[in-house]
Amino acid sequence: MNNIDSHSPETMTAVVSRAGGSLDNPDALTDAVVAMPDRPKGHDLLVAVKAISVNPVDVKIRAGGNRSGKERILGWDAVGEVIATGPDVTLFKAGERVWYAGDITHPGSYAQYQLVDERIVGHAPSSLDDASAAALPLTGLTAWEALFDKLKLHEGSRGTLLVVGAAGGVGSMIIQLAKQLTQVRVIALASQEESRRWVNDLGADSVIDYHGKDAVRSIRQEAPDGVDWTFSAYSKGNIALFNAVMRPFGEIVAIDDERDLDWYSLKDKALSWHWEFMFARAKHHAPDMIRQHRILESLADLANQGVIRSTVTQHLSPIDARTLRQAHHMVESGHMIGKVTLSR
Repeated sequence: MNNIDSHSPETMTAVVSRAGGSLDNPDALTDAVVAMPDRPKGHDLLVAVKAISVNPVDVKIRAGGNRSGKERILGWDAVGEVIATGPDVTLFKAGERVWYAGDITHPGSYAQYQLVDERIVGHAPSSLDDASAAALPLTGLTAWEALFDKLKLHEGSRGTLLVVGAAGGVGSMIIQLAKQLTQVRVIALASQEESRRWVNDLGADSVIDYHGKDAVRSIRQEAPDGVDWTFSAYSKGNIALFNAVMRPFGEIVAIDDERDLDWYSLKDKALSWHWEFMFARAKHHAPDMIRQHRILESLADLANQGVIRSTVTQHLSPIDARTLRQAHHMVESGHMIGKVTLSR
């Protein structure tokens, strides 16, 4: 990290955000030597981070600024090795390779070492290298919770699922899980030719250009009785579309942060709206936090069986402020297909 190599056992290298805001600010992301995490307590694992990925949440939090001026370590996707365990840990032991998205209220994965609760950690899939595996924890957890916790889909579910933001990290996992673990037909919205090829390769049954003049008609041709479920990564400006293409009593699950949406207009068809927020379990210490461990174990099994694949499309190295700035630029562009990962 920019020649920051010598440090005592009490310190580690990290990329920190001191000021946040625009990437034009040198303090938005910068290399630093910081204190090592505390000794693991309770259910904590101390993990040596080997690979990470960058998600929209990283960009959003960095861009939102940092009024405190304190060094903040971002990053919520990691693959690494367990170095030490807290006294209450039962699921892992030192030396094991793990993956996780982590807890948004704790220091993130842009660092050599990180503390994370074992109940939101899984064993990393042996079939994927570190950089490939790092693309999946946050998006895999989000997609799983959206499909199976919120929409209550199961292996016997039949109907039509519309995926808005299909070529993104979460959309890419939604397509794979829906096609591999249910009987649902998937309609993916994508405009760029590269995006269309990507979602086709992931298994989408049909791909529609959402910028086209006849998007509503095209969707209704694929689902004459109306769409049963919609996954939305981009809800702004799309409420009218949802109303036009969904069947009465259909369900929508969204992951974006739009505040001023016309939800009332959904009442005429009695459409249900669900929010999916992958960090909710850890942030609020939900009694079923361990469900994320179980989901990550299931995702690892699916990866090892070849049922799902990594969604990494860009890989950078090493993990330092320069490469993380590149990754943030990619994600911030809004045209990212799949995921960008970084490894040491």
